[in-house]
Amino acid sequence: MAARRTTQLAVFFVVAAIVAAVLIALFYWPVTTMLLRGFGAVADAGDDAAGTLFGVLGEARTWRIIATTCFMAVVATVVSCALGIPAAHLLYRRRFIGRNLLRGCITVPFVLPTVVVGVAFRALLTGNGPLGFLQLDNTTTAVIAAMVFFNVSVVVRQVGTMWATIDPKLTEAARTLGAGPIRAFRTVTLPQLAPAIAASAGLVFLFCTTSFGIVQTLGAPGAGTIETEIYTQTVVYGDLQAAASLSCVQVVIVLLAMWVSSRLRTGNETALRMRDDQLRTPGRSDLFAGIVTAMAAALVLAPLVTLLVRSLQSKGEWSLRNYELLSTSGTGFGGGVTVTQALQHSLATATDATIIALCLGIPLGVVLSRRPAPTAPGHRAVTVTQRILDAASTLPLGVSAVVVGFGFLITWQVAAPNLAHSGALVPLAQAVIALPMMVRSIVPVLRAIDPRLREAAATLGASPMRVLRTVDGPVLLRAVGLAAGFAFAISLGEFGATTFLAAPDRVTLPVLIARLLGRPGGDNYGMALAGAVILAAITTLAMVCFEQMRPRQLRHRAPADPAPLTPSGTSASGRAAKSAVPTTAESAATNTNALNTTVKEPHARQ
Repeated sequence: MAARRTTQLAVFFVVAAIVAAVLIALFYWPVTTMLLRGFGAVADAGDDAAGTLFGVLGEARTWRIIATTCFMAVVATVVSCALGIPAAHLLYRRRFIGRNLLRGCITVPFVLPTVVVGVAFRALLTGNGPLGFLQLDNTTTAVIAAMVFFNVSVVVRQVGTMWATIDPKLTEAARTLGAGPIRAFRTVTLPQLAPAIAASAGLVFLFCTTSFGIVQTLGAPGAGTIETEIYTQTVVYGDLQAAASLSCVQVVIVLLAMWVSSRLRTGNETALRMRDDQLRTPGRSDLFAGIVTAMAAALVLAPLVTLLVRSLQSKGEWSLRNYELLSTSGTGFGGGVTVTQALQHSLATATDATIIALCLGIPLGVVLSRRPAPTAPGHRAVTVTQRILDAASTLPLGVSAVVVGFGFLITWQVAAPNLAHSGALVPLAQAVIALPMMVRSIVPVLRAIDPRLREAAATLGASPMRVLRTVDGPVLLRAVGLAAGFAFAISLGEFGATTFLAAPDRVTLPVLIARLLGRPGGDNYGMALAGAVILAAITTLAMVCFEQMRPRQLRHRAPADPAPLTPSGTSASGRAAKSAVPTTAESAATNTNALNTTVKEPHARQ
């Protein structure tokens, strides 16, 4: 037994060391180099002292850019919460025909690439669009509306999930004692929802400050945002020093938002779902929530429907011409990558990125999910290692994809030019961006397994690999299916890092769509619309397919009495290991039935 535990510890630390080395090479080295260059500690020939962090912060333009970025993020956060909270009440506390369909419509933006959203709103708000009379094209209002489109689903999902766990009898008791609807909500419901509201607001702010694709496709309002200025300084002016300094500012803002969100999320870690037989049908008191939910649904559906309709129109007539032109590189532009070729590049790159992320995320998820007994040898070392790896793997979620791409540009592209020319840097950067969401999909599911199941299997003579295969394996398949879907969707629509790293002959579809929007001519614009429709369709289809790839017994099995989750994400009613040993795989799968919504936070929009 002692030899077995020693072997398990050795394997644990070897895997942890390999994962840490990869994270250092692919994330911490590029980002650290970028930070050092921004502070002036590392400089190349031609770097100007005025381009250092303190020099950039001394310019009035920099503060205008920071103010514009934060202003749009704050307004979008407030509007997202104003629409999302009433919608969460109606969609998670009331039962009516079409509720699941409406909930699905509002959460559609969860998987859409930012470029698709930007193109959709541009089609809606341009001069000849349905809302062109509002003259909102290329305005701050348009960008904020697109941010709300993206993030209202974050509020609905998080607040709705928490709202569904609240016992309605508490509010009914308050009403019986004479409290009105508003007072009952303010004194009973709101304090219980506060952690979810605060956490979702922090996440929305985080995502709004990293919406490079939206701003780039809709047109940077005013002085622009921090990310668009990083891109301009790098691509237009070639001032890598100033770009590195602005990247430092972006990292500080995003990490601060991420820290606030993490702190506010404390208390938002329960996942007991209320059964449908406890839901009531909407009444007169739900009229306001119904109106707000309809507004949120209209905000989501209007741009997408407009995008589809306008992609089927050419020169004012119904036509498939925009799709027929996808085999060309556009009008008024000789040579270059066609849309179909860019789509092939995107699919190949997303597949490679997903494989890389899985190769890193699965071992990392297994390492983070292990919980040794307090009296087990090496318990303290294992716990410390897990905390370090957990923080190290989560940090990429709080760093903009633009910053990651710029970091790769000044490190890997310089140190390994052949690797850059081969196009390998793009899937590597996309894998780093997708990794946090993959880990967040895998770890909670594996932690839901009662550790006594593994101990019982080991006591009965199962080797560590057999325990992993029979106890963790069936549950891991469920998590991997969803995690792979998120990684593929994120990589397929990734725009920020790819903009810096994609070679001219290996441009991905999101990058090419943005370029088509910047070219004059109706055919180029129509091709951008058609390409965005195809990109949205493939992304959504990929998520559905990966969801269906999970084993059927794990997809359809439903618990009779779901167990509440503790703050660590583990089942609060662990099953006895003795009775679970004969069917360890099935028991492990049953332990995860309360985790139907594995990911509590949506992916970072790049």
